[in-house]
Amino acid sequence: MYVRSVVASGNGGPEPRERAPGRREGSTCGPGCDMKLRGRFARKGKNMARPIVGIIGNSHMITDTYHVHAGGYYSSEAIAKVADCTPVIVPSDPDLVRTEDLIAQFDGFLFTGGRPNVHPEEYGHELTEAHGDFDRSRDRLTLPLIRTLTERGQPYLGICRGFQEVNVAFGGTLHPEIRDLPGRINHRMPPDGKLEEIFELRQRVTFTRGGVFHRLIGSRDVLTNTLHGQGIMDPGDRIVIDGVADDTTPEALFVKDAPGFTLSVQWHPEFNAPNDPVSRKLFSSFGDAVRAWAGQCTGPLLKSA
Repeated sequence: MYVRSVVASGNGGPEPRERAPGRREGSTCGPGCDMKLRGRFARKGKNMARPIVGIIGNSHMITDTYHVHAGGYYSSEAIAKVADCTPVIVPSDPDLVRTEDLIAQFDGFLFTGGRPNVHPEEYGHELTEAHGDFDRSRDRLTLPLIRTLTERGQPYLGICRGFQEVNVAFGGTLHPEIRDLPGRINHRMPPDGKLEEIFELRQRVTFTRGGVFHRLIGSRDVLTNTLHGQGIMDPGDRIVIDGVADDTTPEALFVKDAPGFTLSVQWHPEFNAPNDPVSRKLFSSFGDAVRAWAGQCTGPLLKSA
């Protein structure tokens, strides 16, 4: 029996909270956090500001002339309405933002999907036409940011391209056309149709029995709206593949021994997230991890592993 859901996510339920390195006894502030700097959380009560999640944006050209950084509505909706955090789009260009500023000003991060792919140079492969379009500025921003967040224990969630970025950040490789591999199927987006038809739940993902995603979702099998051409070829160091499609394509991962939330998925849980039971589990768990990092939560903390 499948759980009909846009996402399959991580962590299976409250676990005993462990004090992370750098966290003071009795404090809910994460590693490297100075509670004195978290002024926006000094006020107590129902009017306390929600934690802030940085949504890594994508570069676009309006009418081929005006350069913008933008993010999808559904990503912001999932963060605001399900994770219960404040979504803020981050320009995907290290010439405009610095890692040290981002980790100080945001409590968590969402690494979104996007049409441009991670450049093969980032994982030691030769460039071919099959690799498609790129966003080298986003590559330069996200890959070191992911590594920094992982070591700090600062929570992040990767989706689609973001899922692939997490793998590449830890030395993994990608294949430009999964459908060209023996025994694989086409995971690409349908060329036409209404939005609900494009994002229809049509491909099964199976989680590792007893693994992080199985424990969180409560089921090993879910139907997803996985839409991608590229996919993971070789998992990076510390990358644990915790869910695969029927054709063995990796679809869910986390970073081994990470002190914080690192769950990432190849499909698009942000679509219809407020109404989808499994998407709600993923984004709610992410929101809990962000609140714990921000010092707003004293309950059990969900971690990747």
